[in-house]
Amino acid sequence: MSDDRLLAASRVDEDVQYEAGLRPRTLDEYIGQERIRENLHVSITAAKQRGEALDHVLLYGPPGLGKTTLATVIANELGVAIRPTAGPVIEKAGDLAAMLTNLQAREVLFIDEIHRMAPAIEEILYPAMEDYELDIMIGQGPGARSVKVPVQRFTLVGATTRTGLLTSPLRARFGIVHRLDYYTELDIYEIVRRSARILGVEIEPDAATDIARRSRGTPRVANRLLRRVRDYAQVRADGRISVDVARRALKLLEVDEHGFDEVDRRLLRTIIDKFSGGPVGVASLAAAMSEERDALEDIYEPFLIQIGFLDRTPRGRVATPRAYEYFGLPAPGKDRLW
Repeated sequence: MSDDRLLAASRVDEDVQYEAGLRPRTLDEYIGQERIRENLHVSITAAKQRGEALDHVLLYGPPGLGKTTLATVIANELGVAIRPTAGPVIEKAGDLAAMLTNLQAREVLFIDEIHRMAPAIEEILYPAMEDYELDIMIGQGPGARSVKVPVQRFTLVGATTRTGLLTSPLRARFGIVHRLDYYTELDIYEIVRRSARILGVEIEPDAATDIARRSRGTPRVANRLLRRVRDYAQVRADGRISVDVARRALKLLEVDEHGFDEVDRRLLRTIIDKFSGGPVGVASLAAAMSEERDALEDIYEPFLIQIGFLDRTPRGRVATPRAYEYFGLPAPGKDRLW
């Protein structure tokens, strides 16, 4: 999938460049996810009072909701360093063993896309998470022996968009598990206003509301839209983001009132036109659209289901009457069997 899209499963280079400055550093600065913030505040405070490592934390939910940001906030609140990596990057057991033995007491090891770790790598994590020791095999064949190497008590923060792909033994070793949900429009509005202040761009409240409404409840999308609208305001206006400037910029970006981009519209039209509204399997849908299946399942489907444009049934994906109404098409009869 192209990196220049407003929606992407992972951060692109530009996100990394800007997010460092836009990202909150403490729980007090973190906007939204109130229940998670309250729970983490209690857990972190208790761990600090006891002088212990925080329980291992699993964060899951759609891309762009702040899992990486929250991992950094946890480390900052604990007053320790964070050592970030990603599941696909850890190719050898020795790589993970080296990371674990280099951790200092109570430090945070952050593994993004933890569901993509190889099974052999996962096996190394089990004793490290539970007993804070590594089982290292020395030698080969009949003479091979296992040596236990202690590691410092650390906190593993794992992030995933696909909890269903996590193995049960790994999932069971996390003491704190939180799902990040889509943000409310008010929370996204506050994020847009905060990001605009940090970027040094003047924005009207109504313009911030318009950007928030089209951000799909996702901070990463909100910040991307804000940066694109800021560019438009700089080139085509006086640099100030008014409602009119914001709407003209969003129209140029082809982001509509629902926050749909070209792929959302194409996904719904493909189901309606090529598959008579569904049901259709995700593999067939991905093939018909020439898109990656993971991209459809991780990025587009959750939001479309959340706002009622798509249904996921045992037989496949189905376009809802709202989707037909969106395109000005007559909805299928109520007696239709899905």
